[in-house]
Amino acid sequence: MKYKVDGSIEQFKARLVAKEYTQTYGIDYTETFAPVAKINTVRILLSLVANLDWPLQQFDVKNLFLHGELSEEVYMDLPPGCMVSKKQCQKVCKLNKSLYGLKQSPRSWFGMFTKSIKAFGYRQSNSDHTLFLKKQHGKITTLIVYVDDIVVTGNDPEERKALQNYLSREFEMKDLSPLKYFLGIEVSQSSEGIFLSQRKYALDLLQETGMSGCQPVDTPIEEGLKLCVEPNQVSTDKGRYQRLVGRLMYLAHTRPNFVYALSVSIEVYADVDWAGVVDDRPSTSGYFTFVGGNLVTWKSKKQNVVAHSSAEAEFRGMALGLCEALWLRLLLQDLSYLSRQPIRLFCDNKAACDIAHNPIQHDRTKHVEVDRFFIKEKLDDKIVELPKIRSEDQLADILTVSSQVF
Repeated sequence: MKYKVDGSIEQFKARLVAKEYTQTYGIDYTETFAPVAKINTVRILLSLVANLDWPLQQFDVKNLFLHGELSEEVYMDLPPGCMVSKKQCQKVCKLNKSLYGLKQSPRSWFGMFTKSIKAFGYRQSNSDHTLFLKKQHGKITTLIVYVDDIVVTGNDPEERKALQNYLSREFEMKDLSPLKYFLGIEVSQSSEGIFLSQRKYALDLLQETGMSGCQPVDTPIEEGLKLCVEPNQVSTDKGRYQRLVGRLMYLAHTRPNFVYALSVSIEVYADVDWAGVVDDRPSTSGYFTFVGGNLVTWKSKKQNVVAHSSAEAEFRGMALGLCEALWLRLLLQDLSYLSRQPIRLFCDNKAACDIAHNPIQHDRTKHVEVDRFFIKEKLDDKIVELPKIRSEDQLADILTVSSQVF
């Protein structure tokens, strides 16, 4: 069943699907990996679209997996109910192209699409292999692929039309339409910016967990709660718990709203809760990154080792946020919208900032020497700067202290 954005059924579809669970590795298939768009890349593109007032459109390729070329020799039993003679019933099908259900179908489709789009003059981004770009006459067209979803944007309407005509010749396609629904996310674009919603996803999750009648609260977790292993704790269904946590993490993809801003500079707010995990005392790192004033990526992660000091923990947190910002910088460079301004990395730990500017080795930083030199190198190259910020203005604090209100 194919659903509309509001959850109602759009149409019923039937499709012949291969039984992939009967495939044998090394015989029926080898490599199966196919890259999918990073959600962070999608948010950065949406940020540029909101800032620059680009149109946001979607290509719909009909039965796209059927276009993939198979490099392996694959045979398939005749489908159940196939009306053939008894003699023919003993035969099997040799697949010339990929079929829905085969383990290698996504990889085969993406390989063929990449070859086709490159032949039309598009370049594959090194920052995200599902992002393709074409620059000509001072204009740019970008295309991003997530399995069977293809989103197109840019400031070159003639190229978008030419791309549509080219892909229509290469594949069977529906007409180009404004983006309304992508990866389970509702998208609405207006002169005020772009609004993202996962309303249906959230309602389905509440219904699945039997919480449809629950009242909303301001905080997603009890204020001041420190999660730890409790004595005599009742065991839970680990698989179901992990699946629900994963679904909640996906729901967090639409927490920010994308609004209009004037620049495309990069800002990072990085913070750490030193030794805040009760069970084994590692620290928790958190960061927000902004592009052009829009919140595009964020993370809250427990550090792998216990820090001897708050400065050591802060350095690890700063390095984590800076790595993300450097990736953003490469992606914006690919999109030809890299600001000449340095990355602004906000950290409210004065000791950590002072040590970052000071090349002298300190006893309290010898455990993070690699991170220290990594940050210092970027400071010397004017790639990053460390503006002063008060603790009460540190936005990333909300990602590291459970007592805060989301």
